[in-house]
Amino acid sequence: MRSEMARLRCGKTIPLLGMGTYCPQKDRESTIAAVHQAIKIGYRHFDTAKIYGSEDALGTALGQAISYGTVRREDIFVTSKLWSSDHHDPMSALKQTLKTMGLEYLDSYLVHWPIKLKPGVNEPIPKEEEFERYLGIEETWQGMERCLEMGLCESVGVSNFSSKKIFDLLDFASVSPSVNQVEMHPLWRQSKLRKVCEENNIHVSGYSPLGGPGNCWGSTAVIEHPVIKSIALKHNATPAQVALRWGMSKGASVIVKSFNGARMRENKRALEIKLDDQDLSLIDQLEEWKIMRGDFLVNQTTSPYKSIQQLWDGEI
Repeated sequence: MRSEMARLRCGKTIPLLGMGTYCPQKDRESTIAAVHQAIKIGYRHFDTAKIYGSEDALGTALGQAISYGTVRREDIFVTSKLWSSDHHDPMSALKQTLKTMGLEYLDSYLVHWPIKLKPGVNEPIPKEEEFERYLGIEETWQGMERCLEMGLCESVGVSNFSSKKIFDLLDFASVSPSVNQVEMHPLWRQSKLRKVCEENNIHVSGYSPLGGPGNCWGSTAVIEHPVIKSIALKHNATPAQVALRWGMSKGASVIVKSFNGARMRENKRALEIKLDDQDLSLIDQLEEWKIMRGDFLVNQTTSPYKSIQQLWDGEI
């Protein structure tokens, strides 16, 4: 069991395999059914966010499973995120999330993006005029720390923060982030960022660990890569299992989204794979590529930032 968990700086343990609940169609009933199935399969780590529109469905499913005695609350790790238009009052935002989910606390609450939007903006693709020019992350983080003090969450962290953003935060934070959730997979390995996080005892949690196939921003390049396929053949595994196991071998948790029971079982079997040094070396030699994806795409020509690449490279 320990090999399936990582310990956060706050003392909590986080399961290395998590289920993402982002659903573009925001299909409540499908999400509820998928979470119930995931719990039966053995998933104990669930990821959501206000902007995903799945907090209610995830909370409902977890509440039902707990009331049925299928699982205990203390055995579930739940993450949600502070949306970019709520930076002015993280505590109120988290209280609303808890009310929506029917939970008393979150295991982890993350600042979703190092970007601030005007209050009330709840669209994943904001317009130019909806951005705030001043981020004010110090004030935001004070609010996050207050959430922790009030017992509304058991750890606080960030998402999509570059190395520079991490260093900026550490300069003033009274409580350092426990987690940085970023896109991470064999073709975008986040080597520099992972090193920075490791040196500062910040757990990396990787979303889109398969490259986001099936999503408008994603690609099948990871699971179709010939090197990944050859490693999978060697271990009698699937390319998806190799990609997931690679992330976990780096000490990261991986958040994979599938509502298909067979795929959920396949993904969970990644925990059983053991990649050797040769496998890891081959993956480390793959050419990296970057595309902007996730739940938030910024128009490069109209954004207050000159280029979204500047954000990822830590120039802003």
